[in-house]
Amino acid sequence: MHCKKRRKRRAGTVYAMTNAVNNEVIAFRRRSNGTLTRIKAYDTGGSGSGEAIIDPLASQGSLILSRFGPFLFVVNAGSDSISSFHVSKCGRLTLVDVECSGGTRPNSLSVFGNLLYVSNAGDPANNIASNITGFCVERDGRLIRITGSTRSLSTSDAQPACIVFSPHGHKLVVSELNNNRLSVFQVECDGTVTGPIINDSNGEGPFGSVFRSTGLLLNAEAGTNALSSYKLEADGDLDVISGSVENFQTATCWVALSRREHFAYTSNTGSHTITIYLVRKNGTLKVEDIVYSTFTGIGAPIDSGVSRDGNNFYVLNGNTGSISVFRIAKNGDLIRLQVFTKTGLPDVGAQGLAVL
Repeated sequence: MHCKKRRKRRAGTVYAMTNAVNNEVIAFRRRSNGTLTRIKAYDTGGSGSGEAIIDPLASQGSLILSRFGPFLFVVNAGSDSISSFHVSKCGRLTLVDVECSGGTRPNSLSVFGNLLYVSNAGDPANNIASNITGFCVERDGRLIRITGSTRSLSTSDAQPACIVFSPHGHKLVVSELNNNRLSVFQVECDGTVTGPIINDSNGEGPFGSVFRSTGLLLNAEAGTNALSSYKLEADGDLDVISGSVENFQTATCWVALSRREHFAYTSNTGSHTITIYLVRKNGTLKVEDIVYSTFTGIGAPIDSGVSRDGNNFYVLNGNTGSISVFRIAKNGDLIRLQVFTKTGLPDVGAQGLAVL
């Protein structure tokens, strides 16, 4: 009789970015109950924006993990670059590469397979336009810029807030905060993109986006303080399913999905809360509950994420540098477990959260 070898599982880990002038990623270990302890800070080899404000990059997705490969990618908004890290089985990081982002002030990333795209906010004051640029991720994590992959957005000052791949990697959707648009790009076989197909956002201030595996797009709206759902058509058109379902909070910017995709969680920075949305099978949305990010109710939640086992929800508080930890109940409710304060992140100015 032969015993089966147990497969080693990658450690549960949470990562956040300081966005300081000497930019770092800080790694946190997830205990079995979901609470956090600090592991170590890792130099990105680049510069963050260094701004001591809440939400300095005005974006979702400034720090992301590859879905299957063991890599973490980070924007360096101050040095216009992207860093690539290898993630070990115990969650520790090794810097692999630092490459120019193909534009100015990179602020959001999305990865599908070995294809990585970044949105660059640009610098309107100096006539430097917003754009997106693509990279091939080599097997060792090195980044190779794809010739001809840089594309303009709908306007030079679009202010991209989030870039996301569709579930099968055929499309890219970019939220354009300044002009209330959602630009859709077709991904070609060589990794370049065509477009954009320009769609008006249903509500004002389109910000964070996430796709369900079915192809349903959810987009948070900072202006209307709402969440909208869309069906993405083959031609790049977005058909509204639930338009601007308001939560009556303030600065609804970031959105994350539960593992089974039945619930969505938005960060409402100005009102210090998280909204729990029910996502029905047909894509319609309903507000289920609203909870404070911190025990004291004064946290300003920004970037968030759900652990890959589906048990926990994490959110970075942009006014304290703390991370709030919640257990996700079967009915989607959030039960607060911890507000971890000894993070090593700046009180104000940190950005980005990625969860294993």
